[in-house]
Parts: sequence; C-alpha cells; structure tokens
Amino acid sequence: MPRLNKTVILTLLIASSSVFLVFQLYYYRHYISEHGIYTSINKYRQVENDVQLQVVKKFLGLVSRYNLPVFLIDTSTLANLSQHPANSKEHHSGQSVCRFLCTYREFTTFAVFAKFWKYDTSFAQAALDHGLELLEVRGKDPRLMGLDSLSGTTILLHLLFSSKSHCIHLVLFYERSGNYLWHGPLRLKAGADAKFVPFQKLEFGRQSGAFDRPELTLTSVDGLDVWIPKNISQFLQEYTQARFLECRYREARTFYQLYPDDTSLEAMDFRMKAKSLLSLVAQTLTGLGIPFWLSSGTCLGWFRQCSLISYSKDVDLGIWIKDYKPDIISAFQMTGLPLKHKFGKVEDSLELSFQGLDVKVDLFFFYEEGDIVWNGGTQAKSGKKFKYVFPRFSLCWTELMELKVRVPCETLDYIEANYGQNWNIPVKSWDWKSSPANVEENGVWPVREWREVIQDCSRTALGLLVMC
Repeated sequence: MPRLNKTVILTLLIASSSVFLVFQLYYYRHYISEHGIYTSINKYRQVENDVQLQVVKKFLGLVSRYNLPVFLIDTSTLANLSQHPANSKEHHSGQSVCRFLCTYREFTTFAVFAKFWKYDTSFAQAALDHGLELLEVRGKDPRLMGLDSLSGTTILLHLLFSSKSHCIHLVLFYERSGNYLWHGPLRLKAGADAKFVPFQKLEFGRQSGAFDRPELTLTSVDGLDVWIPKNISQFLQEYTQARFLECRYREARTFYQLYPDDTSLEAMDFRMKAKSLLSLVAQTLTGLGIPFWLSSGTCLGWFRQCSLISYSKDVDLGIWIKDYKPDIISAFQMTGLPLKHKFGKVEDSLELSFQGLDVKVDLFFFYEEGDIVWNGGTQAKSGKKFKYVFPRFSLCWTELMELKVRVPCETLDYIEANYGQNWNIPVKSWDWKSSPANVEENGVWPVREWREVIQDCSRTALGLLVMC
C-alpha cells in the first residue's frame, strides 16, 4: 500500500504540473498577446499603416486636383503586387486593409513624365492645405549641355512631400533623344529640413537613372485607383540596372583644346555611318536579349571626347560570354550585316566581326575568371592567341550620339587597363597585338582547330578557303 500511495501521489503531481503548464500557455497566448509587447507592436504597425495610407491618399488627392498623371514606382509595393495581384473588388468592398502600399518604410515613391508637369504658384499652398509640406529639388538639365555650352539650365528633378513622419517621393522622368527616359540625381542642400530626411534611404536619386518608357495600366491598390507599369517584372529588372553616367563634356572640351577635332568630310562621314551601324547593332542585340557595352576605342572615344574616334574606323562592343546565343550570326546577317570574321570559340576567346557600310563592328566576348575579366584575340595568319585583362566592372547607361548605350561604370579603371596612364593622348599608330597595356600572349591554336577557330572571310587560313 505505501508503494501504491507513492505512485498515486507522483501521478497527481505530474497531472497538476501539466494543468499548470497548459494554464501558463493559455495565459501567455491570450493575456500577454492581447495586453503585452505583441499588442504594442501590432498597434504600432497599425498606426504606422494608417499614417502611410492616409498620406498616400492626401498625395493622390492633391495631384488629381492638378491633373498630374502620376504612376507608382515604389519597388517594394510593385514587388508585392507582382506576387499577389491587387483585387479590383477591394475598391468597392469598403475595406481599408492596407496590403500593398503599407510597406513599413518611411517613404512611398511615385513618378510623373516631366512633360506633364506645369508649374503653378498655388501648388505649394495646395499641398499644405492637403497636410503635405513640399520640398522641390532642382538640378542642371544635361540635355542642354554639350561641348559648346557647359552651363545648362536648372530644371525640377524631384518633389518630396512630408506628412506625419511619412514621405512621398515624386520622381520626374524626362525624355532624352526621343528614345528613353531619364531622371536626375537627388542632392539636398546642407541644412535641408530634417523632416525630409529619410532621403538617404530613398530608392531613386542616389544617382541618375535611365529607363525604357513603361506602358502603364490603371489598377486598384488598397482601394485606391493607381497607375502602375503594366510589366512590373521588367520595370523592377530595369531598376536594378538603371544607373546613368553623363558624358564628361568639360573634360572633352579641354581635350579638344589640346587636340582639335577632325572636321574633315571623311571624319564626318565615318561618324555618320558608325552611328547608323551602332543603332542597327543595338536593335539587333536588344531583340536577341543580349546586353552589350562600348568597349576598346569606342569606349575611349566616349570617355575622352564624348564622340567616336574618327581614325579608329570601326565600332567596338563588349558582351559577356554567358549572354552568347547561337543565332547571333544569322540575326546579324538578316539585318544586312555579313560576317567578316569569327575567331576563337564559345569556350575560349570568341570574337565576331560584321561588316557594315564601310565600317565594321567588332564584338568582343568577355570571360569571368576570379577577380578579373578578359577577352581574347587571334592572329589569323599564325594562330597566335592573345588575352586582354581587365578588373571586374559593372555596367551603366550613357548616351553616345543620341543613342542609349552601356559603358563600364568604373570607366577610368577600364580605360587605364586597356590604354595605360596616358590614355588621354591620341595614338594613331595602334597595334592590337602589342600596344594595349593589358595584352598578354595566350598560346597558339592547334592547327587541327584552325578551320573552327579562324574563320576569316577576307582571307584564307593555311591556304584553305574558309566558308563564312
């Protein structure tokens, strides 16, 4: 009996402990969650959401009053919309649930095409009437800058609306050269009102950006009618690669003072034909989904003198080998650009050249290797291989001869790797096998591979006619 009593007592103690544990769990779940820290966080977030949604409503009411067709470019909201499309029924349901616009961030970003912006002296007061304090950010208009004028004109670049610790950032998109959109950098003067500073956190304006013109569609977002990019994923992809570099007109003008520009008919004819060729090549590569950038002498011409080097006689472009597509040759030939030569192979030192009207375009394919990248070269008559080594770089947009093209963002490093410290001194006698600062010998192609890796349509290899 004593042993039985101990067992019963132990069982009762275990049961009591279990009941107490269940009670504790119930207490923490229903009491603490309702009256403790979790409730505080939820209440804080709800207040924050309410503020953000109300500020967006005020802003949309303001721009509607002035017929400003703004559209949403807030990347967090757009990313959420792309994963969970807004339900148009929300607009009529009377619900105020903030699923998309409330991002727990201190700002929401919209844009407007600059051509629709009309200055109105009453706008700032109207913003205040809507509970929004307004800050205008202006800067130089690079579209009016050039070698003849460096002053430019001041234009409106950004508008910041502040209310209750939330900021609406309105970005102005300007049309450039009739084929792309550009926005300027956001630079606040020292001593700018602190209420506008989450500006260091803003998504647009750390540097200038370039975008294709997006097609817009009207949708209901959290009960509000909002224009958004129709192809959200494309816009978000462009955003990650939008950084834009202006041509260095001041440095270019200094260069031309030392080395006057060639204005001969031959030079002007070359530039005209090279521009036409570059435009055609850009359309072809874009159609294939292959990004490219200005390389070698073409990149040097843009960086040094904001133009093409007339005595280079060709156009040089770079392409990552990972972006190579087998139908690139046929695509070029269909546009009227026959293959001039093909050196190397996809696995090693690939280089393609196509013949335009008196001007050829060379496509150099770049390979990634550790902390460097490189492209190869081949001497047709000997089979010798060469390697041109560059530090790693990212890509930025720029404009050359009214064309939107890419260049290495770290342009100076790229140029110095290829042309050395004296890149700003013109060199007309250039040997591609020995003149570059970054050239290395890289072996010799085996004779048995020559038919594959040396396809020169203007000559023969080993006395054999190579079909192109």
